[in-house]
Amino acid sequence: MFALITRLLSSVRAAAALPDAARGIPNALFESAEACAGQNPHQAQELRAAAQAYLSVVR
Repeated sequence: MFALITRLLSSVRAAAALPDAARGIPNALFESAEACAGQNPHQAQELRAAAQAYLSVVR
């Protein structure tokens, strides 16, 4: 869980530095969710929820 938050925060910092990178954050979260869906479904759901939350704030 802390690793997820750390990755999300580092992605947010990168997006602040590069405005075009903002589109990459939810994509990266969704891709990570797909990658771990078979091994850790709970973490995959957390990643999807984080991506959806990010998209709701950005829009």
